[in-house]
Amino acid sequence: MAVTKAPEDAYTAAPFVPDGAALPALRRAAAGCRGCPLHRDATQTVFGAGDAHARIMLVGEQPGDQEDRQGKPFVGPAGKLLDRALAEAGLDPGEAYVTNAVKHFKFTRAEPRKRRIHKAPTLREMTACGPWLAAELAVVEPELIVVLGATAGKALLGSSFRVTEVRGTVLEREIHGRPERLVPTVHPSSVLRADDREAAYQGLVTDLRVAARVLS
Repeated sequence: MAVTKAPEDAYTAAPFVPDGAALPALRRAAAGCRGCPLHRDATQTVFGAGDAHARIMLVGEQPGDQEDRQGKPFVGPAGKLLDRALAEAGLDPGEAYVTNAVKHFKFTRAEPRKRRIHKAPTLREMTACGPWLAAELAVVEPELIVVLGATAGKALLGSSFRVTEVRGTVLEREIHGRPERLVPTVHPSSVLRADDREAAYQGLVTDLRVAARVLS
């Protein structure tokens, strides 16, 4: 008797992504994604949010604890810090589109009922979720992508990406079949963890000012 494989064993979201769909339809479809095993433990899919015609798209790693509970990206402490940094750099957070390379929260627990601790997604999980990010890019067609941190960079630019080598620079690459301009920087959560938080925050603002100049 043949063993039936679960959809998540294929590690690709492609079968769940509707062709040519607008963002609301993509969001509805993503809610039922079983493209990798991460959906099993997460509360819900956290799809991108913001202006469907945004000139700038910000791509992070994955939802965190608060995002997983609320179903929206960048609503936790890192998101609040990012909004402040964007405004300080001259970019309106309300005019951006924000999303993550991976749409489900990956976590571990030291003990049952204890706090859920973020765990970085694997390259296989990032690749599985890639069709959602490709669909978002195709709809929004941003003029610029801000890459937030190493995981987002690897998802968009390949496994050799190092944020420290290219942060605050303007890159031109083909991403999911489209020519894109990208400005990499650190993830705002790394600012919250930094020993010198103020210096790390100012570094983020400086990188975001590069993005603002590109769009000016």
